[in-house]
Amino acid sequence: MNRPNILILCVAVWLVASGAMLVAQAPAAPGASEPATPTAALVKQAQQLNTEGKQDEALASYRKALEISPNDADAHLGMGAVLDLKGDYPEARRHLAKAVEVASTSDAKERAWRTMAFSYVFECNMSEAGKLEQQVFDARMGRQDFLSAADVANEAARLYLECGEIDSAERWYKTGYQTAIRKTDLSDADKSLWLFRWENAQARIAARRAQHDEAQKHVTAAKTALDKANNQDQQRFYPYLTGYVAYYAGKYKTAIADLQEADQRDPFILCLLAQAFEKSGDQKQAAEYYRKVMASNAHNPTNAFARPLAKKKLEMAKP
Repeated sequence: MNRPNILILCVAVWLVASGAMLVAQAPAAPGASEPATPTAALVKQAQQLNTEGKQDEALASYRKALEISPNDADAHLGMGAVLDLKGDYPEARRHLAKAVEVASTSDAKERAWRTMAFSYVFECNMSEAGKLEQQVFDARMGRQDFLSAADVANEAARLYLECGEIDSAERWYKTGYQTAIRKTDLSDADKSLWLFRWENAQARIAARRAQHDEAQKHVTAAKTALDKANNQDQQRFYPYLTGYVAYYAGKYKTAIADLQEADQRDPFILCLLAQAFEKSGDQKQAAEYYRKVMASNAHNPTNAFARPLAKKKLEMAKP
């Protein structure tokens, strides 16, 4: 090979090597995922353990996370949620109160308030849960985020309803509907969806008041609104509604048939099914559904209603 060609080859090799070095030394592109911190990794591990029903192991991971970062809001939230599932409510609220204290953004603060509210619902302490839901509602109304505020109003209403405070539930459901329709650009389908939710609520309220004809009237109106909304995802709530109304009318076989068509991942529906089987005299099936409730490890309103009752019923059934 002659000298000019050798020179060109050497320059090319140097350029390739230099380019590779520059790529290796270049900073990560904006938005690239950063390595997880030890605390974040432990929180993620704890969340997975809780999902698998390994509450004691989840607590151990959360404790390690808090040893590293004593003011980590996610670790305190997760710790509180798992302690609620185990029935240690005072200790759960100590961690949830800390999560509220250290929350660094408005979204984080609202999430902590709601988690704390659900914690109180495990014992149906609506005096405290209601105050927290009110704070979240007020914060969202302050931003004029009407649909999000309406969701919180409906959430609060359900908490009151299933804890037996029916008049308060009615006020909050009405607030939820009136807040949602304040949004001026709602589509016709969304207006029908919110009407379905309002009629659904009125049907359940009437059922709880033993106003069975009134409940059926609202069930019919709810179905009409649901059909107009043409929202397939919302269809699963209709058999829950009819099963709920049938249960409180004492029509347990109808309730069972309808509720079995509803969302079988929802612990509240599973608990209502258990109670319907119990009322119809089928203790074996009732126990089976109570066990299904206990297999749910979510920290949300439906499990806050269902888990304490299921645990109590299964303990009572022990020889």
